Order: sequence, then structure tokens, then C-alpha cells
Amino acid sequence: DALAAGFNPFAGNWLEGSGTSQIELVTVDWLREMLGLPETAGGLFVSGGSMANLTALAAARRARLDKRSGDGVIYFSDQTHNSIVKALRVLGFAREQIRALPSDEDFRLPVESLRRAVAEDRADGRRPFCVIANAGTTNTGAVDPLNQLADLCERENLWLHVDGAYGAAACLSERGRKLLAGIERADSLSLDPHKWLFQPFEIGCVLARNARLLQKTFHTMAGYLEDTKRAEEQEINYYDYGVQLTRGSRALKLWLSIKTFGASAFREAINRGFEMAEFAENILRQSGSWRIVSPATFGIVTFRYVAEGRPENEINEIHRRLVEMMAKDGFAFANSTALRGQTVMRLCTINPRTTEDDVRATIKQLEQFGRELQGRFKSI
Repeated sequence: DALAAGFNPFAGNWLEGSGTSQIELVTVDWLREMLGLPETAGGLFVSGGSMANLTALAAARRARLDKRSGDGVIYFSDQTHNSIVKALRVLGFAREQIRALPSDEDFRLPVESLRRAVAEDRADGRRPFCVIANAGTTNTGAVDPLNQLADLCERENLWLHVDGAYGAAACLSERGRKLLAGIERADSLSLDPHKWLFQPFEIGCVLARNARLLQKTFHTMAGYLEDTKRAEEQEINYYDYGVQLTRGSRALKLWLSIKTFGASAFREAINRGFEMAEFAENILRQSGSWRIVSPATFGIVTFRYVAEGRPENEINEIHRRLVEMMAKDGFAFANSTALRGQTVMRLCTINPRTTEDDVRATIKQLEQFGRELQGRFKSI
């Protein structure tokens, strides 16, 4: 980031930024290869997962609906990131075109429910066109059944977009690749190097199975850009592949990080993220003060304070106050989330600097605050 700010290269077209464009080409191709996508695939770096999802869904609309989007229908689970709904609003989809299906007991998109929903919409004269699968949800780290969803999308001629903003980078490790089997079958994909590739904000990435589709979706022409349109095939103008014309160099930091530390260092850090969540789950289970709501998955574990005999609304309030007390205390940040009407605590352990002692002390602090809060509620 310091180098990019100091040299201030323009990464919008080849004529003005061939060096930074070449670095982006190389680094995006590393990610393509890591994810197992074909050589036809490609993409660009954007600000984060929200813009990556918006870019991919615009391409999906162009590929499957073209200029008739009013009757198109899109499907995903109730665990999908809110950036998807936001992107669909920006793209002009109405509420009745969006299907957020209830997730299964493992917080995954159920294939049979999806199949029925697609059949019902077709019977009603609508045009199902896109399925969004999760490669690591933000809430629990859940991974949707990617191969089964890809099979369904092939049969039904549906676009498969994989939101891998949180988890897709785990493909760099052998364990991650096994858990994400089928991700290579996506038509488009988002991932965030500022998560499990440990980069500073901002850097997200969008990839399309056919990179030319991005160009078809976003290409425009203006007189002041005429000089950038040249015949050389190896040149790429990134303003044709996404929303931005003016772009800074996001690729440099990831390229330099991988060249400096090597892929093995990232692989070890990813594996450690998995192991630390499992360590946290073991501590929580041994404690007796917590009930595991979702076991350690992709570096995330969710859990609920055991307050026997207390009504649900009071237990939910205990969790909300736990977050406030931890933030005020300043030792560690722990956040809550909502799962099926219950407020639960959530630990995400992918910071490679996090130690086992950090995890133990954080859980101990949560338990102390939980006992204090339970005592206060009993006295009311």
C-alpha cells in the first residue's frame, strides 16, 4: 500500500498503467489456478466482497437474462451475506424475484428445496437464472454442497455464483480444497484476500469462468478513451472488466506478499485458523458454561451461554450485553450473531497472531461476564 500510494499508478488501462496491470494479471491468475478454474477464467481486484458480488451478478444477468430481467429469479440460503441482497437492489431486481431459502440443520442451502423452488417458479412462468452458493458463510463458516448445486445448475441451465469472500482462499491448503470441492465448477466467484490471505483493506477479487463475459458486461466507449483502444492482444484495460474507470493498484500488495513469504507461509496460517477454532470449541465444551450452536467450521465457532431456567429473551439480552462488556473491557473483541431466532456468540480465529492463550483468556473473560450478567438478571 505504501509503494502503491507513493508511485500512484493508474490501474484502469494498459496505456497508462501497463506495469501495475501486468502485476494484476499475474496475481489474478495465481488465484484462478489456486481455485482450479480453467485458463479461460479471469477477473480483477475490487474493493471487497460486496463489489465482487455486484460485479459477478451483473455478469450473470447479462449472460442469462440479457435485456429481459423483469421475470428473472435468483436463489440463495438465508445464511447468505447481505451484500448479495444489496447488489440485487442496485441491479434493479424486485423483492419478488429474490428467493432466500431456509438453510438446513447445518446452515447450508438444501438442494432439494432449491430444486422444488426452481420447478415452481418455472411452472408459474418465471425465469430462474442464478443460484448463489456459499463457500464459508460469515455466520458459521458453513459451505453449501457445491458439487450438488453445480449438478443442478447444469441440468437447469442456471448460473452458479459462489460467494467465497470469506472462505475461498482456503483452497490454498489441502484441507481447504477438500472442504471446497466443486468450487472450480462456478460460473463466477468472489473472494477477499483481506481475509484469509491476510492483506490490508481494500482488496477483493471477482473471477468469471469466461473472463470475456466481464468485458461484454462492462465495456463502454468514450472519446477521451480512444487512445487506450489498441490492437495488441496482450493488453488489458481493466476499466472494461468492472465498474471503476479510476483504479488504484490493489494487486501490488498481494503479489509482493506471496513473493516475499511464499505460498507455504499462507498455507500454514490458513491451517492454523482451522486448528484454533477447533481448539476454542474444545475449551468451550470442557467449560460447562456454553452450548455449541455450530461446531468449528472454517475458523468459526458459535456458542451460547447456558442460563438454565431463564427465558429466551433474557438469554439473548445476556449475549448482547456480553459484547458490550467485552468491548468496554478492551481485552478482546467478541461479537454476537443471530441464528434461528437465538442470539449467540461467535469466535473467528483466522488471525495468524492469535495464540491458544488468547483464546483461553477470551473464553474465561466471557464466562466471568456471563456469570455477572446472570446474577443481575436473577436479582431483577
